[in-house]
Amino acid sequence: MAQEFDRAYWEDRYRGGHGHGHGAPPNPQLVAEVSDLAPGRALDAGAGTGAEARWLAGQGWRVTAVDISQAALDAARERAGALDAAAAERIAWVRADLTEEIPGTGFDLVCSHYAHPTGGYRAFFDRLAGAVAPGGTLFIVGHDHAEGHGHGHTHGHDGSLEHSRVGAAEVAEGLDPAQWEVLVSESRSREVDRGGRRAVLHDSVLRARRRT
Repeated sequence: MAQEFDRAYWEDRYRGGHGHGHGAPPNPQLVAEVSDLAPGRALDAGAGTGAEARWLAGQGWRVTAVDISQAALDAARERAGALDAAAAERIAWVRADLTEEIPGTGFDLVCSHYAHPTGGYRAFFDRLAGAVAPGGTLFIVGHDHAEGHGHGHTHGHDGSLEHSRVGAAEVAEGLDPAQWEVLVSESRSREVDRGGRRAVLHDSVLRARRRT
């Protein structure tokens, strides 16, 4: 039976030290696609332990890092302060359920990496898209649902891999072409080290610019 990814699930996971990315680098797809953008206001939707928020802040972005888990945010805040106190001051850590509310609008960048929203992806991505300012960027990375391997293999057998798969083309199709220019919509493969074992991950990557 598929796991219900509610607040209790994530609080338990992060309190138990099983959340992803405590010492991980930022998502390489984000680094590749966002490095050329001028820093502004960013929303990191589903910030987890903060690798992407820390990287964005280090690039000069003012980041609102949102997660449903307070345990994740507490760990992320502590690590950010220890690694780069100056950059950490540019991050606001906010606990919120993004399927119910978005803390703010008019962001120059809204990004999400391997989200597990309750209530379905369509409504979730519609909410994220609505938070992007004119001229701003929507950036989504998920596990490619067309592939049988991926980052989610570390999740176990509770349905989380299946739940976190998303097709960039499907997200792109939900964006009104009168309001959005889709710049990237594709699957990308990359290798990672899993405790000395090489694994191939298949990412679904969407980058879109909201028209002014």
